[in-house]
Amino acid sequence: MLRPLLSSLLLVPALAAAGPWGEVRLPSAELPQVYGGYAAGCIAGAQTLPLSGPGYQAMRPSRNRYYGHPELLRFIEQLGYTAEARRFAPVLIGDLGQPRGGPMLSGHRSHQIGLDVDVWFLDAPGSRAPSGAALESLSAQTMIDPYAGRVLARFGARQRALLRAAADDPAVERIFVNPVIKQSLCRSEADRGWLHKIRPWWGHDAHFHVRLYCPPDSPQCSAQKPIEPGDGCDAGLDAWVEEIRQAARRPPLPTPPAPEPVLPEACTAVLQAPSASARR
Repeated sequence: MLRPLLSSLLLVPALAAAGPWGEVRLPSAELPQVYGGYAAGCIAGAQTLPLSGPGYQAMRPSRNRYYGHPELLRFIEQLGYTAEARRFAPVLIGDLGQPRGGPMLSGHRSHQIGLDVDVWFLDAPGSRAPSGAALESLSAQTMIDPYAGRVLARFGARQRALLRAAADDPAVERIFVNPVIKQSLCRSEADRGWLHKIRPWWGHDAHFHVRLYCPPDSPQCSAQKPIEPGDGCDAGLDAWVEEIRQAARRPPLPTPPAPEPVLPEACTAVLQAPSASARR
């Protein structure tokens, strides 16, 4: 389970090819359709996530990354209903994808086909959804002490319950968390069956990254290799956590340039298609 000390799937240098995808402000006026893979693709007919709803609040709206496949919006809204039913603070939602998916100039390598979303671990201040300037200024907070290789006290029952609720959704293919968080769950959960979907990866200490399966109505969506059987609570995970502890004591290594993704031919038509009407 050891990995090279690289940035996570989400944190990569800017890609030259990302420019036109970030400049498009609205989804295409088409039926929803996913093309390509999570780190090299696009989405036609993406839907717009309402910036707030029962039990959730979308953060950093100026980034214009609150678009996705209808199934992704359903997942977010259901997670919000779950939080509200359990009297949790509103769930803070980070990036989904751009209006037509595709590569981004900053922040992510994946999130390209409208099937990924970042969910902040942070409890909403005062248990109320942020508003106004706080939507842009509030920052997610780490849940780990990398030097000690353990979770902080702020990672508690609410965070574990949200992860469990997300993992129990049949549309969810996998969820990325920091290896330290995964190890903590391996030690805290009596029922570890649901941890099969909880996948350790670099970063992901302040949010968890939910990835959905390719939808049945998108035959040109490229699925990932299935997760190996088991809960993933093994010696490889422990070694990874130890590597994180050691890495915290070393100067950061330079991040190699990310290769430009090769997008499916269909994405050219998606990028050039007429825009859907603005809606929020």
